[in-house]
Amino acid sequence: MLVPSSTLILDRREIGRLVGAAPGPTLVAVAGVHGNEPAGIEAARRVFARLERGGVAVRGELVVFAGNVGSLKRGVRYESKDLNRQWSEGRVAALRSPGAGALDAEDREQLELLGAIEAAMGRARGAVHLVDLHTSSAAGVPFVLFGDTLAQRRFVGAFPIPVIIGLEEQIDGALSEYWTRRGCVTFTVEGGQHDDPASVDSLESVLWLALHQAGLLDGDAPREVHEGRRRLDARRGDLPRVLEVVSRRAITAEDSFQMEPGFRNIARAKGGQLLARDRRGEIVAPHDGVVILPLYQGLGSDGFFWGREVSEVRLRASRVLRSLGAHHLLALLPGVERDPARATRFVVDRQTTRLVPLEVFHMFGYRRVRERSGALTVERQLD
Repeated sequence: MLVPSSTLILDRREIGRLVGAAPGPTLVAVAGVHGNEPAGIEAARRVFARLERGGVAVRGELVVFAGNVGSLKRGVRYESKDLNRQWSEGRVAALRSPGAGALDAEDREQLELLGAIEAAMGRARGAVHLVDLHTSSAAGVPFVLFGDTLAQRRFVGAFPIPVIIGLEEQIDGALSEYWTRRGCVTFTVEGGQHDDPASVDSLESVLWLALHQAGLLDGDAPREVHEGRRRLDARRGDLPRVLEVVSRRAITAEDSFQMEPGFRNIARAKGGQLLARDRRGEIVAPHDGVVILPLYQGLGSDGFFWGREVSEVRLRASRVLRSLGAHHLLALLPGVERDPARATRFVVDRQTTRLVPLEVFHMFGYRRVRERSGALTVERQLD
């Protein structure tokens, strides 16, 4: 049974912590970064309850933190601002500076969560992995999204649910990206609809598979790992195994955005199909593709994401090119220059994209595309 967030009993940020006798990897899980998403809290409590009964040997450390404690207690998404959009380098540095000024509710939550995760990393006796547990306003299947590094591709390949590449790069200030930059293998899981009890089951399964994939479970995989894999595989149905985000429909309160009813959190759409409406009129699908995370709640800056299926051939080609370090060849293209301020970023003349589509840069992991002074910047995470 899923406990409504408004009645959630939560007296501390640390949901649970288990340290194995032998050194090993660390798995940090964050649940409830949005206060209307309590399913991850319940999933983590189930996992700890099972581990406390014994019979499962653990090495390293598992620790789970509540993300936005105040909002979880109130059952609201956030108090002042979205806590999952505040994790840019500049934002964190400003928050920690002596002149930060008055702090709002999310500022205080972020500072506490930041300190808790850093403490876990400081205790680590091996590699550190981080999973951010979420649910969505739309019904649908669980899926994984992650920053496109080769290490993270390998890790999420263990999960038999849709894997979405490029969504993290569409937004700024995501918690998972911040910790990827600090050497963690990170990923985010959308477990299903906020108030669906099956979302707890899915997130619990994800935690068991993450424990196994990260190497925290000594010996043979326990029954929960096998059951979790079967459960997640059954929930995927006929959806594609790997998708990529092509674009994001950014919205503001002034847009009067309204999603058409009936879309699940991953839903196929035909070209020309009505997707949503805003103050400017109808929003239709540009061609056949996939709607991802349609917005059916009051708060949010993402109307939906637009995606498409990625073939295994393309994934394999991308992996080979990146393993060979062939991304250096991009600097030889006309109108493409390295950004002197950051080695993982190119500045691309807009004229170049007419000859060399952005999909070419995506093949090398350059998925974070932003506008800057009439040009584009394309950036990747370090492999």
